[in-house]
Amino acid sequence: MAEIDFTRAKSVRRAPDDLPTSLRNYIDYRKSGLSLNHVVGCPLDCGYCVRHLFENFSMKRPHLIVDDEIAVQELVGHWAFRVGVTPIQIFNRATDPFLPGVKKHLFRTLEALDRRGLSNPVLVITRWRIEPSDVHRLEALKNLQLTILVTWSGIDDERVEPVSSAIAAESLEVLAKSASRVKKIFYWRPIISGLNDTVEHFESARQLSDLADATVFTGLFYREEIRAYFRDAGVPDLYAAVARRKILPRDTERRILAHFEDKPIFRKTSCGVAFAHGVPDFNGHFGISEICDICPEAQRKICSEHHYKPDLETVRELGRVVSLARVDDIEISDRRIEVSGSSEAQRYFMQHALNFQVHDRAQPHRLNRHGRAEVGWE
Repeated sequence: MAEIDFTRAKSVRRAPDDLPTSLRNYIDYRKSGLSLNHVVGCPLDCGYCVRHLFENFSMKRPHLIVDDEIAVQELVGHWAFRVGVTPIQIFNRATDPFLPGVKKHLFRTLEALDRRGLSNPVLVITRWRIEPSDVHRLEALKNLQLTILVTWSGIDDERVEPVSSAIAAESLEVLAKSASRVKKIFYWRPIISGLNDTVEHFESARQLSDLADATVFTGLFYREEIRAYFRDAGVPDLYAAVARRKILPRDTERRILAHFEDKPIFRKTSCGVAFAHGVPDFNGHFGISEICDICPEAQRKICSEHHYKPDLETVRELGRVVSLARVDDIEISDRRIEVSGSSEAQRYFMQHALNFQVHDRAQPHRLNRHGRAEVGWE
């Protein structure tokens, strides 16, 4: 695999004044919670990275937007933050948290949150190198419900992913040897039909899953910006169409599940995190029963005991909190709350407050698609 140039990535500079607004706003709400990204820039060059969507892919050196303590103060003072409830992601949008120079900011951020006595779920996603000393420092945290998600794809086409997947495998081994309080997820992604979905890839993934508390598998974000990047790199179109949601065709999923029939494997990130910690899913997927049909019985029991259909006025009040335009147009079924004219931040805040799925009518979730793109399911 290609060598990564870290000569400019071992230290973190202050971000330039002309940083795009999409990055200058370093706190935003996503499906796995409030996302904190006050360090931006990454040399890893994974071709499918969401940095393409944030005008940031060309920034190879990590940059600091604000000091860690300021970032934490802004996070816990955010209108959507709720003590002990709101899930948090750190450095998941514009850098890798374990890069040289970046991880000291990761540790400072985690420790600043932990000192406040917060027990919120915290997700940290990496494909880079984790050292035993890193795990020792993470294990010293006393309050946060911390999960490390180690991304592995097995892709060996350097035009798509120049970083060797062996690095992630080694990091998972380090976690398996020394992490106890900190939970570890084998984050198998992106799975791309025709590229890394062979029996050999499946067998490698199965072996690595033995090192983790849970396995989560998912497909490819294939937006126009990412397709254009791949075309410029000489990569044939990975799928016939781009899509707003992740692409994972029906047949690929079927083969994955057949290969992992006796393993704890999950379609959704929050489901794997919940299983690892023995707690209910903070995204409330239990109402969408076809998502949960592969979950271990013990986890389904935990989620079922904490799954309550909310009353309409409670939901409307949350709608008012997030300034939802049409609170009188809310409908509730046993599966989901349905709203209109909403943003992702509005829906996800309500979803986490209720542990119940919230969908927008303009972006329907098709039966058995599990919130994925239609590509490969038609």
